[in-house]
Amino acid sequence: MLRKIRLYSGLLLFLYVVTHFLNHAAGLFSLEAAEQVRVYIGGFWRSWPGTLLLYPALLLHLLLALYGLYARRSLRLPRWEALQITLGLLLPPLLAIHILGTRIAHELYGLNDSYYSVLLVYFEFNPASGIRQVFVVLIAWLHGCLGLHHWLRFKPGYLRAKPYAFATALLLPVFALMGVWVAGRDIQYLVQDPAWLEATMLRIAAPSDAEVAFLYALDRASWFVMPLLVAFVLFARVLRSWYQRRMGIISVRYPDGRRANVPRGTSVLEASRFAGIPHASVCGGRGRCSTCRVRLGRGAQAVPPPSEAERKVLARVGAAPNVRLACQLVPTAELSVVPLLPENASPAHALARPDFHGGMERDIAVLFADLRGFTSLSEDKLPYDVVFILNRYFAAMGSAVEETGGHLDKFVGDGVMALFGIEKGIAEGCRDALTAARLMAERLRELNDNLQHDLTEPLRVGIGIHAGPVILGAMGYGPAQALTAIGDTVNTASRLESSAKDFGVQLVISEWVAGQAELSAEDFPRREISIRGRAQPLAVRLIENAVRLPRGGGGK
Repeated sequence: MLRKIRLYSGLLLFLYVVTHFLNHAAGLFSLEAAEQVRVYIGGFWRSWPGTLLLYPALLLHLLLALYGLYARRSLRLPRWEALQITLGLLLPPLLAIHILGTRIAHELYGLNDSYYSVLLVYFEFNPASGIRQVFVVLIAWLHGCLGLHHWLRFKPGYLRAKPYAFATALLLPVFALMGVWVAGRDIQYLVQDPAWLEATMLRIAAPSDAEVAFLYALDRASWFVMPLLVAFVLFARVLRSWYQRRMGIISVRYPDGRRANVPRGTSVLEASRFAGIPHASVCGGRGRCSTCRVRLGRGAQAVPPPSEAERKVLARVGAAPNVRLACQLVPTAELSVVPLLPENASPAHALARPDFHGGMERDIAVLFADLRGFTSLSEDKLPYDVVFILNRYFAAMGSAVEETGGHLDKFVGDGVMALFGIEKGIAEGCRDALTAARLMAERLRELNDNLQHDLTEPLRVGIGIHAGPVILGAMGYGPAQALTAIGDTVNTASRLESSAKDFGVQLVISEWVAGQAELSAEDFPRREISIRGRAQPLAVRLIENAVRLPRGGGGK
């Protein structure tokens, strides 16, 4: 609830900044246009509904930011979050003189502030205030854009809208500052007429020198308030840490023997930061992105159950029962955890999809393809010619897999392994795998036509497809870790690819694949082959040329 209040109050304040930028941008047309826009915009924000929305939102946003600073167990933050917090804490003292010189002066002294009066201060009476205000709006805009970006980047449509959002974020403050400059130059021209200046000063009912001095005294005092509040929060953190250490220390264990000894009440993500252990957290520990998720080990039976909000996030990514969000999990006893995503995880890892990286059994289709006789074909070629041909081949095969919804598992030598139906299911996966095989055959034929002057004989490929249960998971070490599959189905698909060479055909598929894809296979010869580790022979269909497969992977 507190996060939602902070989010909604921030969105309201961001809207306030946007309307001010639009007001300033109107100065590009004329000083009168900027004043007319101010009348409408200022009329809303100074109405009772606008006041009841704006100032409570400002106070709540500030208090919740300070509370968030207190609630953190560690101040080791991502750079973007540290920058956003710093900018947010700078805003209240920088903004004080603007609020005092407009709304407060209006309420206390009857100032009839207008766009004219503001520009008179900035361009004639106190240019330093104008420079300060430029920094204020830019800091507020950057603070708001950072928060908006790190909230929206988990939304599926944001990736498409991101270029337009970036252009808007860049151009709106530029137009606003240009509008202020143009309108300010108009003011500097008008102020040369003493009669106009005298009439304007009477119309705005400017405060007396003593009243102005009082407002500036309040502004100077405001610079002490924020540091005192931050100091109070930091002191409260010290007291809390002292008290929690008296209550006991718990140990969070990580792979490779690493350990974080932290006070009770510390989340696993905070423990990682406290101990300087890299841990992914795209949303900054707000429980929105799921990238900090961990698999529980020893001590899992003693952890508290997840909250409803955490359950929703875990369900969104299809997490296993022994997976929790590190930012939400507060262990009460010693616990072993394994982070499931690399520390440089991106927002794409937070999108709604099943979480196969932690290990999951799934029924899918597996495709193996291997280039035939390339070793002898490349013996008389220079190394860069071999690399060139192989890269063209990999591009052709890889694009065929990706265009049909498959997952490129790996390239091994001149072979390709691909997985289909990870998220769609086995039936759709089998159809996609057959479509990919047909597309591979077509792309290989096109590649041979393009490389006919570089090859002594055409490139040939053997393909095998089988479907069934596999174990999916992120396997490997360090940068070489990637989503892959293991199991009998994978071994069988590899054996079918090898048998394509024995039978002298381009593609061998199991009858199980043909049945799942609803492929009419009567026109393709049927054979039974022995597979190591299987008691019974496997029925397969031999397809001399995969181009003969129907489009769509099934049917006639």
